[in-house]
Amino acid sequence: MIIVGICGASGSGKSTLAKRIQDSLACSCTIIGQDCYYRSFPELPFSERIKLNYDEPEIFDFDELLSDIALLEAGQPIPTKGYDYVNYLRADTPDRLIQPPEVLVLEGIHMFYDKRLCEKMSLKVYLHVDVDICLLRRIKRDIKSRGRSIDNIAEQYLETVKPVYEKYIVNYINDADFAVMRGGKNKMAIDAISAYLTTKVLAERFGTEQDSASASFSYDEIPDQDGFITVPTGEK
Repeated sequence: MIIVGICGASGSGKSTLAKRIQDSLACSCTIIGQDCYYRSFPELPFSERIKLNYDEPEIFDFDELLSDIALLEAGQPIPTKGYDYVNYLRADTPDRLIQPPEVLVLEGIHMFYDKRLCEKMSLKVYLHVDVDICLLRRIKRDIKSRGRSIDNIAEQYLETVKPVYEKYIVNYINDADFAVMRGGKNKMAIDAISAYLTTKVLAERFGTEQDSASASFSYDEIPDQDGFITVPTGEK
């Protein structure tokens, strides 16, 4: 199973990029969002749950995510996880099983926080989008899909989203193999990622080893002027 990690600010287009990658592949591909692994606090009243910091990395259960990935790697299905953004509670559907895919795409704001998780990723992608654009996208999404008010969005952004972005998320670019500009609809990025994953999948199917030239991107293959920039990691 080939694992791809997608990280970036809230509203940067992580879910969109993940879905575009999934649609571009001719193999089984499953997307797991980090939000599905929020720690749940059903014992707290709603008035207390809403005050929790849902942007700090510790709010996510990385051990549970790693356990589920281990099951998929072992060829075993896992129950579907979910989250209720209106009531701030987990909304898992254990009767719906996720079968092991050939490609697993993990996306979330802190997807590069846990180094155990990063070590499992064949490819780490960072979405590099202007924070003002991310905020506008977040406002539109939270009002339309999550039943939030402008006041609630503004308060959460100033108290938790912006500080956590500046403390953690902006630095995750240093853990990425490359960064994508303009968000999740960048066609050149999608095509390049799809080509890379297709090569990896075929290699796994036929049990062959890829040489370094076919297994990784080169700087010449990724022109900066088209909005798809490389991030040197010391491995290129």
